[in-house]
Amino acid sequence: MRTRTTIVTVALVVLGVAISMRAATVARTAGPAAPPRLIDTGLYQADQPGVASTPGMPGQIDARNRPFSPQYPLWSDGATKRRWVYLPPRATIDATNGSDWNLPVGTRFWKEFSFGGRKVETRFMWRASADRWVFASYAWNADGTDAVLASADGVFGVAELLPGRQHAIPSVSDCHACHESTRVTPLGFNALQLSTDRDPGAIHGEPLEAGMVTLATLVAEGRLRGARADLLASPPRIRTESAATRSVLGYLAANCGGCHNRESGIALLGGSLKDSDVVDGDAVVRAMTGKRTMWQRPGAVEGETRLIDSGSPETSALLIRMQSRRLSSQMPPLGTALADRVAIEHIARWMRTLGRERTRD
Repeated sequence: MRTRTTIVTVALVVLGVAISMRAATVARTAGPAAPPRLIDTGLYQADQPGVASTPGMPGQIDARNRPFSPQYPLWSDGATKRRWVYLPPRATIDATNGSDWNLPVGTRFWKEFSFGGRKVETRFMWRASADRWVFASYAWNADGTDAVLASADGVFGVAELLPGRQHAIPSVSDCHACHESTRVTPLGFNALQLSTDRDPGAIHGEPLEAGMVTLATLVAEGRLRGARADLLASPPRIRTESAATRSVLGYLAANCGGCHNRESGIALLGGSLKDSDVVDGDAVVRAMTGKRTMWQRPGAVEGETRLIDSGSPETSALLIRMQSRRLSSQMPPLGTALADRVAIEHIARWMRTLGRERTRD
């Protein structure tokens, strides 16, 4: 049993290294580069005559960069986040694949991270050409007056989360590893995430604010090409009678679906959790419940570990790996230093209800 567990652990580490090496190779491809300062990315309004501002310093967000809020946010160690997207004038999104939109050249995304009211970093994605996305992160100075391009290798310790736990700015390779399966795609900007049928029970859900981009605004502006005709009449949602199941699967799609999907090489570790694959919520839960995993729970008999062990959160691989922050077992494997306690408690309660439902059946 120990030998099997060791082999699987080593395989996971090797796979992670392989993903990072492939991403690093992509990142080194010659082409357009990220500018040296955040103000040069186009996020902020240019200095205008008669408008009070500090030349060369971040100020008002350019009105062409529009805020949005995915209904199922990614866990980022409790950071407060703001997001903006820029779509080139008259450009359209190929929305034939509802969960994997093909965005036009010139599209830009920004995501700002704050801890304790202090801006720490702003991440930047730019579709610079048909075959190249540029990734970058910008580190803010202590007084929030400027943000400069972070090292491509990332920056550790930019904000203390808890004693001994620090927020790190990711490397460019980490960005590729999370955003790239079949092709590079932003997380949190697709039909389900921007759906007008918004989940009121979403874990860490954020309120929509005036002016935010939604599925309705994109349709009204004629921005979606190839989308189904009834997209607004029947907006995307996770279909289930259980509000808890809907919120859990939405959380898993956002935090796990980027890697655990049909196109990824690690789908075998637990099935597909991509947005489009969790729409039939009850079917997904049936497929996950009782599913044996390659990863073995420490101390378990070989072959005993289940992805979801019905009614037993403490023995379920899904929850054990969410709780872990060890390199060999934590999930997600990148981008977090803290386990998401709110989500863990929510998912544990949900798993217990699955056990009660199974007993009634």
